[in-house]
Amino acid sequence: MTGHSEHDAFEPNADELLVNNAAYAEDFAGEDLFVSPVRRLAVVACMDSRMAAFRILGLANGDAHIIRNAGGIITDDVIRSLCLSQRFMGTREIILMHHTDCGLQMISEPELREELQQEVGVKPWWSVEAFDDPYADIRQSIQRLKMTPFLVYKNHIRGFVYDVETGLLNEVDSRD
Repeated sequence: MTGHSEHDAFEPNADELLVNNAAYAEDFAGEDLFVSPVRRLAVVACMDSRMAAFRILGLANGDAHIIRNAGGIITDDVIRSLCLSQRFMGTREIILMHHTDCGLQMISEPELREELQQEVGVKPWWSVEAFDDPYADIRQSIQRLKMTPFLVYKNHIRGFVYDVETGLLNEVDSRD
């Protein structure tokens, strides 16, 4: 499913990343950033490594909270993070970003649940939330956010699907 077999050679990255971090810290200039996002924006996006959320949206460090998970799904933990973001960090706008060619579109949730139960002896207590259509899933995600009682600010929620082939965002009309 991933394009890699478990027997492929693997080199851990942590040592190289520490070297990269040391170079980053030499010119570090973020010590004056506020804890609260300057643009009062929270973004919920897929964890897909092809999505550079800050660059896609033209944002800088300190501009927004970025909340990521597999599929950019609105889970209880995402709602928890958005609740804290709004109530304690002053965010007032939410942007949702799914993308084309998402790995969740390639997963059969019943098959995965069965496979995991066979392998580890218990079904996962969490939902995978696989979907076929990122546009339909964004519409559902917007509805979930509008329905939750834990968010105070729901007037500025918009959803987009990022095209991994063109780099463009396509807005999703939540009224469809």
